[in-house]
Amino acid sequence: MSAKGPGLRLAFEKNCVDVDLSLLIAAVALPAGAKASVKYRQIVKSIETIGIVEPIIVTLDRDQPGRFLVLDGHMRLEALRDLGVTKALCLISTDDEGYTYNKRVNSLSVIQAHKMILKAAEGGVSVAQLAEALDLSVNTIRAKFRLLDGICPEAIVLLAEKPATSGMFNVLKQMKPMRQIDAAQTMVNLNTYSTRLAVALLRNSSPDQLVPEAAQRKTDATPSEALKRLEQELAALQADTETLQEGFGPASLQLEIIKTHVGSALLNNPAVVRWLAKRRPDHLQQLQKLSEIKQLPG
Repeated sequence: MSAKGPGLRLAFEKNCVDVDLSLLIAAVALPAGAKASVKYRQIVKSIETIGIVEPIIVTLDRDQPGRFLVLDGHMRLEALRDLGVTKALCLISTDDEGYTYNKRVNSLSVIQAHKMILKAAEGGVSVAQLAEALDLSVNTIRAKFRLLDGICPEAIVLLAEKPATSGMFNVLKQMKPMRQIDAAQTMVNLNTYSTRLAVALLRNSSPDQLVPEAAQRKTDATPSEALKRLEQELAALQADTETLQEGFGPASLQLEIIKTHVGSALLNNPAVVRWLAKRRPDHLQQLQKLSEIKQLPG
C-alpha cells in the first residue's frame, strides 16, 4: 500500500495492485447501521493495527472505463475511506462474465494467518494489540506464533493454502518429517484436512515414523487400550454415517437440480452476471460458491 493512514502497515502481501479508492465503485451501499456494528468496528481496528489482510475484489466497469466495480470487500473499502487511506490493495477479475475470480480468493488459511501475525509482530505490533484487533485471546495469539513449530518445510508448502486446522498441525507435530509429508500429501489427495483424518494417519504410523514421545506412547499402549480407542472411533464414525444416510439421497437430488439451474440458467448468462455484479454482488458470490459444490460434505 503506497498511501497509508497513520499507523497502517501491510500485514500480508498477495499478488495484487494498488488502486485509488476514487476509482472504486461500491455496487451496493452498506446496510443501515452497518458502521455501528461490532464487525465493522473490528475491521477498522484490525486495519489500524495490522493493515489489510485480504484484498478487495474488483472488476473493470464497462460503463465507466478506468473505474472498477467492487465485487467483494465493501466493508473493508468503507473502513479504509473512514481511516483516510487513499489507495487499497485490489485483486482484479478480468472476466466479469464468469466467476473465475471467486476461485482465486478464499478465506485466509491458518498458515497464511500465522504468517500475517508474525509479520505484524515483527513490525512492532504487540500480542495484546493483535489479540484486540483479531478478537482473540492472548493465549490464542501466542499459540498461533507456535503453529508451525516442528512442521517440516515440505509439509508447510503442501498445506499452505489449504483449509487445514490448528488441531491438525498439532497432530502432525507428533510425526517425523517424512511421515508429515506423506500425511500432508494424503490429505491433499483426499481433499480433506480434518483433525480426525490426521489422528487416523497418526495411529496408522509405525513407531519409527513418529517423534520419540509419540513413539513411546504408541509402544506403551496395551492391546486393550488400542482396541478401546478403535471401538470409540468406529462408533463415532457409524453415528456420523447413519446421520448422513438419512438425508443424503433427497439432499443430493435437490443440490443437483439447484446447481444445474444456477450454472446453466444464471451464471452462463453474461447479462445476468453483469447485473448481479453491479446490483447484487453478495448474491453473485453465494451463487458462485453454490455452483462449485462437488458433493455434499461428509
